[in-house]
Amino acid sequence: MSDVFDRLKQADLAHVRAAIRTGGYRSHTAGLGRGFLQTNIVILPESHALDFMRFCQRNPKPCPLVGVSETGDPMLPTLGRDIDIRTDVPAYNIYRDGRLEGAATDLNDLWRDDLVTFALGCSFTFEHALQRAGIPLWHVDNDTTVPMYRSNRHCVAAGAFRSPMVVSMRAMDADKVETAIEVSRHFPLAHGSPVHAGDPAEIGITDITRPDWGDPAPVGDGQVPVFWACGVTPQAAIEAAAPPICITHKPGHMLITDVPEDAEIPILRHDNP
Repeated sequence: MSDVFDRLKQADLAHVRAAIRTGGYRSHTAGLGRGFLQTNIVILPESHALDFMRFCQRNPKPCPLVGVSETGDPMLPTLGRDIDIRTDVPAYNIYRDGRLEGAATDLNDLWRDDLVTFALGCSFTFEHALQRAGIPLWHVDNDTTVPMYRSNRHCVAAGAFRSPMVVSMRAMDADKVETAIEVSRHFPLAHGSPVHAGDPAEIGITDITRPDWGDPAPVGDGQVPVFWACGVTPQAAIEAAAPPICITHKPGHMLITDVPEDAEIPILRHDNP
């Protein structure tokens, strides 16, 4: 898959989306779709959709809501010309009653007419800007998924949805931390600036070598671990809410939209996709 990943890093968005839709690429999307907003995905029955929307509105740092579908409609016209949520994510997680049941590579057989899709901004979006600012990203350079951890910071509950904040970690030289803060704060739809930099124990992480999601990444001598709020937070909330079915992206495997990465709000419309 590494050769495909290397090719897609240089490809335009149309080729990236086509490779995902046709099954030619099923891995993480870090480093892909340069210039465009990537999003986490949560798909819920309409019966649970309003409480989940409240959860996102009350916790905009880990859950920056950028798009919501019509009930039963798998298309997301406000985020792209031809985005079909059933096929345009590389891999999906399937939850039943709050428990991870398994994974899927498309949702054609699982789609129902009562499902609502939520798209939440992802920190992969600002990684291109970090790289342009001279900050190497180990997980991108080594074709792995960014490490993610449950923190000791709690989200504001909404109905049955409640969870700790999940954070993603990128290690960098100490003299680059302020640059990373300044660069990422310009991307509020992608979690914005970090929530913590430094000792992982201060936010409840006891072993940085063992992430809850994603792959381990080293913290070298003279480097500082920097933590951003993460869109995997809803997957922790799903465990508490235990809806009869919930479909999410597999962590690290995002939907890449047509929205420019530096947009302040999604700007695409039905009549101007």
